[in-house]
Amino acid sequence: MTIYEELNIRPLINASATLTRLGGSIMPPVVVQAMVDAAKVFVDLEELQAKVGDKIAELTHNDACYVSSGAAAGIAIAIAACVAGKDMAAIHQLPDTTGLKDEVIVHKSHRNGYDHAVRQVGVKLVEIGYATSTAPWQLEAAINERTAAIIWFQGGMTGHGDIPLPKVIEIANAHGVPVLVDGAAQVPPVENLWNYTKMGATAAIFSGGKDLHGPQSSGLVLGQRWLIEAMRLNGPPHHSIGRPMKVGKEELCGVLAAVRWYLGLDHEGRLSQTEEIVGGWCGELNRLPGVSAHRSFPNEAGQPMPRAQVHIDAAKAGISRNEVVAALLAGTPAITVSSGPDESIFLNPMTLEDGEETIVLERLLAVLQGK
Repeated sequence: MTIYEELNIRPLINASATLTRLGGSIMPPVVVQAMVDAAKVFVDLEELQAKVGDKIAELTHNDACYVSSGAAAGIAIAIAACVAGKDMAAIHQLPDTTGLKDEVIVHKSHRNGYDHAVRQVGVKLVEIGYATSTAPWQLEAAINERTAAIIWFQGGMTGHGDIPLPKVIEIANAHGVPVLVDGAAQVPPVENLWNYTKMGATAAIFSGGKDLHGPQSSGLVLGQRWLIEAMRLNGPPHHSIGRPMKVGKEELCGVLAAVRWYLGLDHEGRLSQTEEIVGGWCGELNRLPGVSAHRSFPNEAGQPMPRAQVHIDAAKAGISRNEVVAALLAGTPAITVSSGPDESIFLNPMTLEDGEETIVLERLLAVLQGK
């Protein structure tokens, strides 16, 4: 009996995305083994954090790396490092920012739930621009002696008339202001692990438990060494604002193994395989009355990976979109998909194990045909 059977929890086939609420991703055996090996002995966690970070930085062509307990924790500790640096008095003072730099600049169009990780440090978010446009002068005007950092959220909220990231970095560098890029779900492409920092960003922050297939409670902060060294003081095991955001030896070794594994993947071959899956899904689904399926690109996170968007005309198909979603989830095996606009669902091959693409198609065909 598995632990999930004991707890009466049904495993899911995830045709949705690398979502936190669904467990992120499935770790490959090499990552699981690294965590098992790490669990067998005691080590000095600070030494392990530093050496794992140095190795990941080397592998990803970066100056330095801090392993966090997820991307949001990486944002929080990075902001704390921008505010307090290595000043132990300031580190102990947070989240009280009296006398410290206490403003972080963000595009108005980038505001989202994840900026809570910024605000919990005690700083104030200073919005620039409008919902659909922002000008460089607005960034220039917002920078002052209280500016601790600029946060850039890369993903679905970017591209709405915002200042291009290279220009943001240029302006920030001229004023000596750090730029932090939240790229939690921005791999693939694998090159993003170094693209943002090569562009000049102070650091780029990624989830370790999404497409990297590492431990779900892990994240990477890749960037300049001064920031990473300050993060180590603002994070665990030190008594600081980052103390609750503990990273265990198992996660540290697991995410290192995941990075090595991910860098060794045939990414072009994987993309070709997902294109083939999406094409096959669409071809079969388009044979049904009231169903229209097409390739959707990029995916929900802005990654260069295809999905199938399936529109369901309830009057012709005899079943509504919501009924399809519910039936897939209630069936055996349980399948979770994402709902889309105009009575559609999205099918994402990224999170499927080998062979599950066939199960998803067969179950969806059966539901749509009332079987």
